[in-house]
Amino acid sequence: MAVQILKDYCFADMTVRYLTDDQKKQVGLVLLPADRPVLAQQKKEQIDSLVQLKITGDIYNEPYAMGNTMRNSETVRRLEYQKQEMYQQGDRTHIQTVLEARGRYRVIHHLIWKEASRYLRIFCTIENTGQEDFMLELFESFSFGSISPYLVGDGHEQMFLHRIRSVWSQEGRPERIPLEDLQLEPSWAGYAVRCEKFGQVGSMPVNKFFPFAAVEDQQNQVFWGAQIAHNASWQMELYRRDDALALSGGMADRDFGHWMKRIAPGQTFATPQAIVSVAHTDSFDAFSARLTEAALEGLSQVPQSEKSLPIIFNEYCTTWGNPSHENICEILDCIKDKGFGYFVIDAGWYKQDGVPWDLSMGDYEVSKSLFPKGLKNTADKIRAAGMIPGIWFEYENAGRESDIYQKQEHLLHKDGKPLTSYARRFLDMCDPWVEQYLTKRVIGTLKQYGFGYMKIDYNETIGAGCDGAESLGEGLRRNMAASKAFIEKVKREVPGIVLENCASGGHRLEPGLMSQMSMASFSDAHECEEIPVIAANLHWVIHPAQSQIWAVIREKDSLQRIAYSVANTFLGRMCISGDVTKLSQAQWRIIDAGMEFYRKIAPVIRNGQSYHYGTPVKSTRHPKGWQALLRIGTNGTAYIVLHLFEGDLPERIHIPLPKGCPAKVAAVYSEKEEQVECSGQCLVYQPKDRKKALAVLLV
Repeated sequence: MAVQILKDYCFADMTVRYLTDDQKKQVGLVLLPADRPVLAQQKKEQIDSLVQLKITGDIYNEPYAMGNTMRNSETVRRLEYQKQEMYQQGDRTHIQTVLEARGRYRVIHHLIWKEASRYLRIFCTIENTGQEDFMLELFESFSFGSISPYLVGDGHEQMFLHRIRSVWSQEGRPERIPLEDLQLEPSWAGYAVRCEKFGQVGSMPVNKFFPFAAVEDQQNQVFWGAQIAHNASWQMELYRRDDALALSGGMADRDFGHWMKRIAPGQTFATPQAIVSVAHTDSFDAFSARLTEAALEGLSQVPQSEKSLPIIFNEYCTTWGNPSHENICEILDCIKDKGFGYFVIDAGWYKQDGVPWDLSMGDYEVSKSLFPKGLKNTADKIRAAGMIPGIWFEYENAGRESDIYQKQEHLLHKDGKPLTSYARRFLDMCDPWVEQYLTKRVIGTLKQYGFGYMKIDYNETIGAGCDGAESLGEGLRRNMAASKAFIEKVKREVPGIVLENCASGGHRLEPGLMSQMSMASFSDAHECEEIPVIAANLHWVIHPAQSQIWAVIREKDSLQRIAYSVANTFLGRMCISGDVTKLSQAQWRIIDAGMEFYRKIAPVIRNGQSYHYGTPVKSTRHPKGWQALLRIGTNGTAYIVLHLFEGDLPERIHIPLPKGCPAKVAAVYSEKEEQVECSGQCLVYQPKDRKKALAVLLV
């Protein structure tokens, strides 16, 4: 069948092209840079459907697909194009493409563009229009095909997959992989589908990979990519059956995430949203910023206190899970005039005598030993010191020493038994009793003591799923949807609350949860030399205005080490912790200077474009060489954060400044006076030390 253009739409610098066949049955979606009209190339190519789903019992697609992919099944091939509608709602344009298998089901593909933005949001809905139930086992959020339209044939040796790996305390490791290394070349006969499927299974959506993928056409300098906004199991699929390439993703399917969903007659179901974009650029930095730009929608709705990106003090690395009224007051005496915006009481405020904090979460009754006069007295002290008081909860889980750990009827089960990790069980967030319980223990505590900030932690994953639904994966999805709903309840009940998204540091850094909260813990790498590597890498997948980075200061730290730690926080949101009651005046001078520098660059953190430079880092734990991150603001200023690691360093470091970047040094942050200069459109620095950092403000 001949491929035809159904409709083109131009959104900012992107062309959204819908393709169809000569019978207008199938519909495909292609994203193109608006400045790159497609050249006529010789390709063996079929339309790849813009929706991907599969109903149990339907025929799989292509030889050797089963177990690898469910894309382009009989469920998809049965669909026929019905209509396409475009309508405006405020500053958003919404395109709905309707496909139907008559008498069985109707699928609507939704594409939304926000005026002036450089990304699109896509999701799909399905309605059972038949007389019988059916069971979904795949339903992805987005799919676009015809990637590599500028390359002749299969575009060999010119196409690369970008993805971002993640493990605890080493989040954000990038990969750039030739498609040939993934065996994504078409076969000589055009026979047998190729698919690279990857993702994450469980309730920590960043516990292996970030829900992100991008494809690069190196020769033509074009990127295509997507993020999935989902707080449970997800997958990405890079798929090929001919010269063209397709990228799709969404919730993890039956094969990958043990997910099936029953749809009754008249029932509808929607996928999570995907954030997608395309760009003509040779810079992965520039492309990834288009996706993280979507975070600005959520940041426009944050409480007023968040507008200036205030500095946080968190006492966890000061008291190590043993906060008390006494030691908090001692900390307040040291920091009350430093200009902190928030003071967060972290884990342990509820623990009973002799029980560690990480085994007793769940009951959330204030410790009488640690806070003999109650929490209100302590919260009042924080407010009197000029800070908004914050408090830690891990309310979805129960430690094995808590009373609620034994209330099995209100916990998640798997195979009929309470779902149990080495130290935790999980509350059933769909249980009305649990919602009532958490409303009293969590929201009630926030209200009673006037907390204006809540750190929401989450330190274990549910895994594949739980009982109570058609499948383990659907049980997981329902539970995590209820968890998101409780966050919205917190925001309704406590207007103006500032929320921090934490999951053993960075295991929940996905766009959906990030849009609900002001910021997130970037990692649990609180005192490590690799902090700047992790923090800089995260610019590719979350907005730095939402990336809370810790500087944990120790009494024994040299001034060079303190400047290194403080400079790390310039890569996102500044959070201070550590031995603040024991520091010398000289040590405080370095911290105070860093806080002053941070306030100058905060507008650039909130609105800017990041660029990475330096030596490729092989070992995250033992970085060698040097790293620089340049962030150019929209207010005529920019800044560079430079870190020097172990190993060989060049005699001089040259950092090219992109066109339009300010090139006058206005301030330098370091533990000592440093000589930094701009020569033409290049910043030049002569390194003399290892394990050192400095930052440069450009105007």
